[in-house]
Amino acid sequence: MTKNLNYFTSRVIAGAMSRRDFFGRAAALGVTATAAQGLLGQAAFAAGPQKGGTIKVGIEGGGSSDSLDPALATNSTATMLLRLWGEPLVELAPEGGLEGRVAESWKGSADASVWSFKIRPGITFSNGKTVTAADVLATMERHSGEDTKSGALGIMRGIKSMKAEGDVFTVELDQPNADLPYLLTDYHLVIQPNGGKDDPNAAIGTGPYVLKAAEPGVRFVAEKNPDHWDDSHGHAATIEMIVINDDTARVAALQSGQVHMIDRVPPRTAGLVARAPNINVYSKSGPGHYVFIMHCDTAPFDNNDVRMALKYGINRQEMVDKILFGYGSVGNDTPINASYPLFTPAEQREYDPDKAAFHMKKSGYDGAILLRTSDNSFPGAPDAAALFQQSCGSAGITLEIKREPNDGYWSEVWNKQPFCTSYWSGRPTQDSMFSTAYLSTADWNDTRFKNEKFDQLLLAARAELDEAKRKQMYADMSTILRDEGGLICPMFNDFVDAVSDQIGGWQEKTAGFGLMNLYAPVKTWIVA
Repeated sequence: MTKNLNYFTSRVIAGAMSRRDFFGRAAALGVTATAAQGLLGQAAFAAGPQKGGTIKVGIEGGGSSDSLDPALATNSTATMLLRLWGEPLVELAPEGGLEGRVAESWKGSADASVWSFKIRPGITFSNGKTVTAADVLATMERHSGEDTKSGALGIMRGIKSMKAEGDVFTVELDQPNADLPYLLTDYHLVIQPNGGKDDPNAAIGTGPYVLKAAEPGVRFVAEKNPDHWDDSHGHAATIEMIVINDDTARVAALQSGQVHMIDRVPPRTAGLVARAPNINVYSKSGPGHYVFIMHCDTAPFDNNDVRMALKYGINRQEMVDKILFGYGSVGNDTPINASYPLFTPAEQREYDPDKAAFHMKKSGYDGAILLRTSDNSFPGAPDAAALFQQSCGSAGITLEIKREPNDGYWSEVWNKQPFCTSYWSGRPTQDSMFSTAYLSTADWNDTRFKNEKFDQLLLAARAELDEAKRKQMYADMSTILRDEGGLICPMFNDFVDAVSDQIGGWQEKTAGFGLMNLYAPVKTWIVA
């Protein structure tokens, strides 16, 4: 049987047998459709990349108000687009750790207070200009200036000085930080000519593709950059990204063959989608989390008893069961879980309507609370809001729900309205996650949480080289967030993607976000 299967898979890879015939032959040999799909995928990967064709991606998150400026990227669509035309200095390696992109190599001083990055020789922007250390310096300056709106501002804090000399970019920190290279994997920090200061929306970078058409909130088309330096990136001749924010429509687009891959498969239907003979569903646990965020500086959320009432008023296990359908785990009102290297478990906060009622009464607030939501915030968010409304009702707390349009949610609701549903895909380290979203001065501090002790611990942890002490500092920061912050984190979601069997080169276990850390269209190929 094995010889027959190997022969059939080789025929499919060579284009001499259709997939339909392959699955029929495999079934006749007693092989299930799932096992046959796995064999075909392994064979396609082993055969190596095939060049040419068009990969079409159905992706969630984009809106008509999205900008091409990397500094302003706020969603999966914008991030994947950046992966096409641009690259950071360093990136997460698929198996973990780091790999050089614009930087060929890097090294830190003995105390990790000074870091030097050597620019890859001969690398060019898509406009033909050679990349220099000065371009890197200008990029970092644009994302760290006091007037910047960059989502990377939080992680750029603590830099004492930066300089470019020859082909080396050097950063000197106020305090040592062994995690600095990990911080620089932030997707906003795409290297641009003169840092993007001349035209941040030009979409000129060092990536494997060149942007040819851009309709924010609708579609993007990119063509292969013939001068890209890395042969392992950019196998398809063309990439087309189609923004599909409706969950049902996104799944239907994959099932009908309109697209080759989608992100955020709704957990409710993931099992059904996986049973289709030409589709593979992949899920992986990680740091992603679905959340309800409160602005700590806006009434009534400026009262910690109101915040605590809502934290006790949510049934986390019910969320995991009815929203994630098992594709995830219970959260504990902190953005950190066991996927982080220095994680410390804390006592699990449970649903307790009596405590919720106690804290709400103590707060003195007795009005209704408005919660804004949208399918664009996370799959099943309106249903999650309804469950939250019911569980709070048992504590005598009135939640009013306003369903916002998908388009514009990330520009008009998130980080602007005081109480809404949202999501975070996580970050590679605690420092990166805390610095991006909870440092008082971070531009993406979407809970408006400002705590002097938290800030002091965060900065001190960067300089602490004793791992045990650093781990305890991170645990203390999580406790502060859990008990005083504006984050309600009921669940950590698995990343659930679905991919056509026409795609080869898929890697199931990769660090970072879903869709292979949003590099899937760059690293996979069309199987003939």
